[in-house]
Amino acid sequence: MTRYRVFAAVALLAGLLLGYFVWTTEANPNSAYRFKLGLDLAGGTELVYKAEMASTTPADRTGALTALQGVIERRVNLFGVAEPLVQTEQASALSGTTEDRIIVDLPGVTDINAAVAALGKTPTLDFELATTTTVGTTTRTTFVPTQLTGRYLTGASLQFASGATAGLSSPQVLLQFNGAGAKLFEQITKDNVGQVLAVFLDGQPISEPVIKEAIPGGQATISGNFTAQQARALAQNLNFGALPVPISLESSSTVGPTLGAAAIAAGVLAGLVGFAIVALFMIAWYRLPGVIATVALAEYLAFMLAVIKFIPVTLTASGIAGLIISVGMAVDANVLIFERTKEELREGKAPREAVHIGFARAWTAIRDGHLTMIISGVILFWLGTSIVQGFALVFLLGVLASFISAVSVSRIYLLAIVPEQAHRAWHYLLGSGFHNS
Repeated sequence: MTRYRVFAAVALLAGLLLGYFVWTTEANPNSAYRFKLGLDLAGGTELVYKAEMASTTPADRTGALTALQGVIERRVNLFGVAEPLVQTEQASALSGTTEDRIIVDLPGVTDINAAVAALGKTPTLDFELATTTTVGTTTRTTFVPTQLTGRYLTGASLQFASGATAGLSSPQVLLQFNGAGAKLFEQITKDNVGQVLAVFLDGQPISEPVIKEAIPGGQATISGNFTAQQARALAQNLNFGALPVPISLESSSTVGPTLGAAAIAAGVLAGLVGFAIVALFMIAWYRLPGVIATVALAEYLAFMLAVIKFIPVTLTASGIAGLIISVGMAVDANVLIFERTKEELREGKAPREAVHIGFARAWTAIRDGHLTMIISGVILFWLGTSIVQGFALVFLLGVLASFISAVSVSRIYLLAIVPEQAHRAWHYLLGSGFHNS
């Protein structure tokens, strides 16, 4: 029994420290461990963009979407938004096809026009080879896309090239590609000497140089009929990130900070009321085990909130719902244990022996129940949208934490208190209901 009392003291101290950590970090406005709130709680703007993949091969779609996400994240960070969230999503359209989407959450930004304008400045950059095609008696020059796009661009700078007349200079934009882009650019120029490699910006050709030789090193030059100011703006926008594929705005929505604060208040109130009702029921019906279950449940909540802060998990309204539901799961495991313990007491077992057997008999049901919930949570997280994923993640963490709380913490507390042999009072304290057995 001494061993269990030491474990119980350690568990109680750990719970108090976790609770203190959650309280103090949230009370300090400058703490790095404050809850990270999602758009629905903090307020802000959500933009949903559709990625135009018509000219992208199926094998390159995933890479293009990932590159697009990185470019948008870079652009959003330059916009100066705190804690932005950029996610990719594949969704079914009404036509039955699959659409690739980028979801941009901008907490604290309530001016949709400013957000759209800031992201809309990012251009698309493509390199295309000129080729001659004949249709009937008509011959024209057309352009064939290469795989070299803005996804490989790492930087752009303004430079001036000397003109034919002394003292005159022409503004140019020098492009620098990453390692993969440099190899691709060298291969394209090597295989197409003498052909035109046009530079397209936002679908329009702005420069059509002729390839004279293979160009190693990963640098390309854009020269066109633009002023120094235009070239400087172009270099700046390309540094913001050239999009690997075009995007179009599908929808936008704004959540005001007042609505976000109301959602937080409602979620906290629901959690407190739910915890209080569960605790009162457990204590009234299960007596001493109910008190222990309530203490273990409080420690479970402190542990969960600390984990959410440490990871950190972006907390949304659906995440709060997942946390509240997982509280019920934790209590469910305790109910199974206490009912099994009560059955052993009725068969004449000593209180401590009844606790041991009760936990052992309830173990398989608790294990299987938690396993099915984990499988359900994984499926929700895997297949769900961002809102469902927020719920699923917190729910999964809650199920794992409730499993530890019910099987370990409650057991340690009970075995630290219940004696080997005891009089009838212990049978009453370990019983349930409103009768004396």
